[in-house]
Amino acid sequence: MPLKIAFFLLFFNILAFTQSFYAEKKTSKSNIETTISNLGLIGNSFRGSYQSQSWGSLEFPAKSNIEHAFLGGLWIGAIINGGVTAVSTGAVGSANGYSTGASGYEFTAPLGSTLQTKSRLQDDPFYDPKAVSHQDFIGNFTDSNVFIPGSPQRIVGHENPLKVSVKFESYNWNSSSANFFIPLKFVIKNTGKNVLSDVCVGYWADFVIRNVSQYPPGGTPFFSSGRNGFIDSLAMAYEWDGETSVPNAQSYAGLMYLGAVDKNGVVRYPNTITSPEIKTNYNTWTFNGADNNFGVPISDFDKYARLKEGQNQRSTWANTQNLIRQNGNRSNLISAGPFATLNPGDEMEIMFAVVCGSTIEDGAKHPSENTPLQISQFIKNANDARTSYAGEDKNRNGILDLGEDINLNGKIDRLIFPEPPATPKTKFIVGDGKIDMYWTNNSVISRDPVTQKLDFEGFRIYRTQLAYDMQKSVDIDKSLKLIRSYDKTDNIFFLNNGFSEIELKEPITFEGDPNVYYYKYTFNNMASGWQHAIALTAFDSGDTLLNVAPQESSKLENIFRIFPGKPANGSIQSNEPYVYPNPYYGIASWEGSSNFEESKKLIFANLPKRCTIKIYTLAGDLIDTINHDENYNGSDMASKSPQGWFTIYSDTEKNIFSGGEHAWSLMSANSQIIARGFYIFNVEDTKTGETFVGKFTVIK
Repeated sequence: MPLKIAFFLLFFNILAFTQSFYAEKKTSKSNIETTISNLGLIGNSFRGSYQSQSWGSLEFPAKSNIEHAFLGGLWIGAIINGGVTAVSTGAVGSANGYSTGASGYEFTAPLGSTLQTKSRLQDDPFYDPKAVSHQDFIGNFTDSNVFIPGSPQRIVGHENPLKVSVKFESYNWNSSSANFFIPLKFVIKNTGKNVLSDVCVGYWADFVIRNVSQYPPGGTPFFSSGRNGFIDSLAMAYEWDGETSVPNAQSYAGLMYLGAVDKNGVVRYPNTITSPEIKTNYNTWTFNGADNNFGVPISDFDKYARLKEGQNQRSTWANTQNLIRQNGNRSNLISAGPFATLNPGDEMEIMFAVVCGSTIEDGAKHPSENTPLQISQFIKNANDARTSYAGEDKNRNGILDLGEDINLNGKIDRLIFPEPPATPKTKFIVGDGKIDMYWTNNSVISRDPVTQKLDFEGFRIYRTQLAYDMQKSVDIDKSLKLIRSYDKTDNIFFLNNGFSEIELKEPITFEGDPNVYYYKYTFNNMASGWQHAIALTAFDSGDTLLNVAPQESSKLENIFRIFPGKPANGSIQSNEPYVYPNPYYGIASWEGSSNFEESKKLIFANLPKRCTIKIYTLAGDLIDTINHDENYNGSDMASKSPQGWFTIYSDTEKNIFSGGEHAWSLMSANSQIIARGFYIFNVEDTKTGETFVGKFTVIK
């Protein structure tokens, strides 16, 4: 019996140790695609999910290959029982990013913890009427553990936990009025027996703004072109790409302190006369730096000093500003405090936000110069984020004044936006040179949650130009061009051209699809093999009485990457499969500007609905095996390499092919780049057993 018990305990400990408390998801509604964890971290350090699932670390615009951050995390500092200075950190500067139990990664969660998802979108699978945004992520963590949960291993350097629990929520929206920032909300509760005084809270982020299609992550040059700044009026630290060669990333990332609610329920906005004792602090330091100005804080005492006082508070601030405008590898800490003492059981709330914005070209200066015009859109985005946090509290006095309670619920509502009509549910039928787009009437019958009106007005159809994806970086939102707009005829708004051109005589359905489709638009003369991005939106008429401008649903929420081509082939004996381009001359015209050999592709066409393709050398050596079906979306190529064509230029979650074509990366099953020469391919129809043998040539 003792032996059995010992074995059971050993097995249990091994099982517990192999379980994880770390969970992460990526944002998918916003124009910022970032990885977020249940420990309140942003970014994936270009490892893990970045490599295995092609998740953005902090990518803006989404799917543009413009990255903005390595990692970021929460810092909490306080004086314990009037004596010990302690700081608990969620993330710090390190070459490898997050690592369980490593120094500076001091927050944990129970084994098996997840990151909960909610959405206020009624047709979203995570719909919850209590959700704040179109995609809420919710997690819970603590600094109380000095050992890794389920393990005998200590967390390095975590000697004085504050004994706090944290409820973390992040929000993102698909609407154009909010898709450029992600609020991060933390509710911090003293769950220990000690008194925590002079509480200071901050968020640390290691921004790195780079076009990763041209500069793969890694190495000193990749991380050392950042230029930094701080805007006191917005309580925002920010960074831009100081690279003076082409291609500069031409983008900004910012970290804002939006506000807090102390344990007494008092709202603490940054830089207001109502909270003069709460300072907003900015600090920056160089990676592995040791000098007096930009040295890395090591001890809890040093970290707390940074949380409590910023470089922006010192007499040397003007000189510091000049220094941080030079290229370097620096991280940023934005903090606020000290807040009211947290006795056991007390809690407070604080909210930060990540904000992004594209550089506006001014024609005179290089994008690295950070001129007022270049930064203007980014500043507007930050101001909009600041306004959204205030919400109904328009004068930012922390009180719901007469006329501010829009929804008459007796409390200050924050992060509220007028909503456009629901995103149309869309279906594509793809052929050779032709695309049929169908959609439902769910937008027509959707209600604005702010105005409570059925205010649908019309639809807009967008499409990219041919070869839009060959640029060195692509802002897909800007690349989408309006080609058609249809709206109601019973008012004075917009075109008043009606829906007769797109409305079906009778609604239709498709096998296996529960939706009923009321509208159709056909794209003709579409180049086969090329990627065509198409988006359908719905818009409303706004509300002049509430001073609400017309709202349009997000293009990015309803964008699809369509690849016209041959439909599924009924008989490969009478209608032979083939390869194009053939010969392949080192690079196909649709391959874009990537410098990576892994970013090549050619296409097998006229394939059966389901088949196996085998590729051989002339000597008969098997190079690769491809399993094709009618739902193919390019994911097999994306999984082979982080530099694959579909990883860099497309989005396999939104790709739609014709059913009879399949792309190949010119790489072997072992991810080796093939040599020039003649190759043989064999196609076997899975259903009929028919086979076809063809050949193609690669010339480099």
